[in-house]
This record gives sequence, structure tokens and C-alpha cells, in this order.
Amino acid sequence: MSKYFPFSAIVGQSEMKAALLIAAVDRSIGGVMVFGDRGTGKSTAVRALAALLPPIRVVAGSPYNADPDRRADYAADPAAADGDAIDGPVPFVDLPLGASEDRVVGALDLEAALTQGIKRFEPGLLARANRGFLYIDEINLLEDHIVDLLLDVAASGENVVEREGLSVRHPARVVLVGSGNPEEGELRPQLLDRFGLSVEVRTPDNLKERVLVVKRRDAFDRDPAAFAAEWAAEDAKVLDRIAAARALLPQVTVEDDVLEASSRLCMAVGADGLRGELTMLRAARATAALDGDAQVNEGHLIEVAAMALRHRLRRNPLDDAGSTARIERALAEQFGLGERTKSAA
Repeated sequence: MSKYFPFSAIVGQSEMKAALLIAAVDRSIGGVMVFGDRGTGKSTAVRALAALLPPIRVVAGSPYNADPDRRADYAADPAAADGDAIDGPVPFVDLPLGASEDRVVGALDLEAALTQGIKRFEPGLLARANRGFLYIDEINLLEDHIVDLLLDVAASGENVVEREGLSVRHPARVVLVGSGNPEEGELRPQLLDRFGLSVEVRTPDNLKERVLVVKRRDAFDRDPAAFAAEWAAEDAKVLDRIAAARALLPQVTVEDDVLEASSRLCMAVGADGLRGELTMLRAARATAALDGDAQVNEGHLIEVAAMALRHRLRRNPLDDAGSTARIERALAEQFGLGERTKSAA
């Protein structure tokens, strides 16, 4: 019996759902940042996707969710050497705002040190989230050095702890998903740029959509098992789509003309650095795989452009249009499209 709201039953918020599916297909995308109003299903969608994914093979009793096929990577984990291989759920870890650096990366096990005189490493939240999702609500209120640390680990896939006489290195392959309300504080641009994708969610302003959201949420709260059963077939389709995309992804090709179109778009909107192009390439490739296409085309680029670039634009004092509007305008000029409505909303 699932205790999580079914992913396929989430109403609207198509851009957020698309970004999460891309991250589920290609972990190298660099995480997803979700900006928007409270109560718009941000954490619900992330939990739903994690619960939807198929079980992973782990070493029984491993606090690192050690991969039984890569035991040598987990020298810090005594259980990884000869523990049994079992199926386990995809990890989903909520990182609380008040979490200290020690709690995040791990630290000396003080109880073992004081009571037994043993110097032992106590894994942190990054170990628990390894091979899964690390979700941070209100990330814009988290201390900068913690965010910086998390982005470093997410990019490298490895957590290195050198302190208190300990020297520990372990895999920390996590999909980092942050969310926040810009009205409560902004994330520094240097940190925001390091997220692969950025999406915006808004409270629905359509009456029918609002009513549908309330009806489905109420139905789930009244009888989660029955509601999950009702949506099981739709969730199974999403799962099949992700599995097929993961299998296809290594074969998806990108022609030079598509890469040139991507770079022209980044130049047109004045995106800082080259992370925009690289992220757009990866996101377009994952989108093509999700669509069952073996080659990336301009349509895939258009679909991911806003989520890959909107957080990488400098503010233009002569143009008070928002980042999304500027990207849509550039897309319209470059690809000869009519004025697009808000991407995938």
C-alpha cells in the first residue's frame, strides 16, 4: 500500500513533472530547483516520483545503500564487503533547514568514541540519500555553505570527509531537488547556476483545475489505498516510460545543427557561462529518450530551453521582462514560432 500520492494523479504542473522525469532518466543533469507558491505540490511530486521508481539492489544493512555490484566503492561500509544483496526502495531523504554540516556529511560517532573508545564514522544524510533523491524545501533559507557543499557532492557523486582524525570517502550519487518561495528570500546566483534545471510552479488560476486538485487530494486523504489502486495503471505507464528512456538514452544522438541552435539561443539570451548549453543538451537528450526518439531535434530543445536557462540570465536593466519571457521571445525569433505561452504550464 503506497502512502504517497500517485505521480500521474498530480494535476497540471507539467513543467515540474517534466523536469523530474528528465532527472530520473539522466542523473547527470545536475538537480532540479523548483520555485513557486506554497501548497502547489512541489514535495508531493518529488516523493511520488521516488516512490514510483522500481526497487534498487542494495546490500542488506548498509547505511550507504551500497550497490552489491560495486562493493569496492564502499570501503567505509563494513556491511558492503559480504552483506546479502536485496531489493530496496529508491531512497528519498528530506533535509531539514536546521541540519548542521556534520548531520549532512557525517561525523565522528561520539557515542562510540566516549563509551567504547572507538573512532568510528557515523554516516550523514548524504549517505542515506545515496542512489536516490535528496529534497530540500525552502532551500533559499538554508545556509549558503551547506548549499555549496551539497552542490559539490551532487556534481562529483562523492562525499569526502576529512575531520576529527577521520578520512572517509563514499559514493553520494543523489538527485538534488530544492524548492523555495522567492518572496521569502533568493538563492545566490552563483548557487542557483549550479542547479541543472529550474522550474516555476504557480497556484492554479483555472477554476476547473483548482476543483480537480482539491477533489483528488481529498480522495487520497480519505482512502490512500483505493486512490493509489485507481491510479496504479497510469503510474505503471510512467514507470515503463522511464525504463524505456533509460535504456534508449545511450543511443540517442545529437547532430551539430542542433548543438549550434542551442548555442545560438544561449548567446541570444545572454546566458552566463557554458553550463546552459551543456544542461540543455543533456535535458534535450533525456527528453528525446522519454519520447522514444533516437535523435534530438529542435522540438526537444524548445521543450527544455526555459527550464535549462531561466536561472542563468543576468538581469537586464533595460528589459523588465522576466527570464521566461525573454527566453520565449528568443525562441520565437530563432525558430520562427508564434508568441509562446508560458512553457509547458
